[in-house]
Amino acid sequence: MRILVLGFTGYLGGHVVEHLRALPGVRVFGGGRSSGAELDIDLATARTDGLAKTLASAAPDAVINCAGSTGGDAVTLAEVNSRGPAVLCAALREAAPSARLVHLGSAAEYGPGTPDTRVTEASATRPVTPYGATKLAGTLAVTASGLDGVVLRVGNPVGPGAPPTGLPGRIAGLLRAAGPDPDAVIRLGDLSAYRDFVDVRDVARAAVLAATSPGPLPHVLNIGGGRAVPVRELVRTLARTAGFLGRIEEDGGDGSARSGAVSWQCSDIAAAGDSLDWRPSYALEESLAGLWAATSVRPEGGRAP
Repeated sequence: MRILVLGFTGYLGGHVVEHLRALPGVRVFGGGRSSGAELDIDLATARTDGLAKTLASAAPDAVINCAGSTGGDAVTLAEVNSRGPAVLCAALREAAPSARLVHLGSAAEYGPGTPDTRVTEASATRPVTPYGATKLAGTLAVTASGLDGVVLRVGNPVGPGAPPTGLPGRIAGLLRAAGPDPDAVIRLGDLSAYRDFVDVRDVARAAVLAATSPGPLPHVLNIGGGRAVPVRELVRTLARTAGFLGRIEEDGGDGSARSGAVSWQCSDIAAAGDSLDWRPSYALEESLAGLWAATSVRPEGGRAP
């Protein structure tokens, strides 16, 4: 089986590739802008005809699109999160119309949740940020494409390799910088929101299952931890994991504008269990332990001081 992974060097894409390479009989192609990419593909700028030729050369049985942007202005977000999936679908219709497309969407597409209520795939989509809106546009491009496509609406991924642009990775970086100093103070914004955290390795496993499942799949599947966790709990658990001896203060600073408008987020993941026989396998504590262990290693392989 030939599987193309777009965004293969990113946080989610890297874990997807790792899972795929453990499967016998699977030929993995990496597509992206990096020098190590087998296929030079930039969905933000690609033209349909050129991308179709590139896809035809790879002749994939499945494509897993992990490319996306969580930061930047609305134009940047739209180029990557909205235009990217649209041009990919158009090119696939020309070059590989029978290939399965697995696209990683976001729970941010649902917008604000109702406390104590899990959102299903049939729930209304009411994104309140440019990020959520552009991810929803990408989802619509896939579901309306006529392709054998499935969108995985991912909750808040956490685990080894979490980037500093997201809350878990940012907190880990702050804790690493603070070290064992008992007088250290980390000041954060409001931590009262609830989020549905899911281990990045579980996300990767879901993507691989979706790409290799022989039968038809629903157009959209929620992939999350299935429970709402106070962000404050995540921060405190990570601090304990790190052996942090200082203080964490919530003073309204260093908050996330992208997530500030959503106080509750929790996904119903029953459909993924039914369709993919998938359920999360990592507890939050395991995910944070993996994240913390990974922050002690520099990218080049050396230990951090």
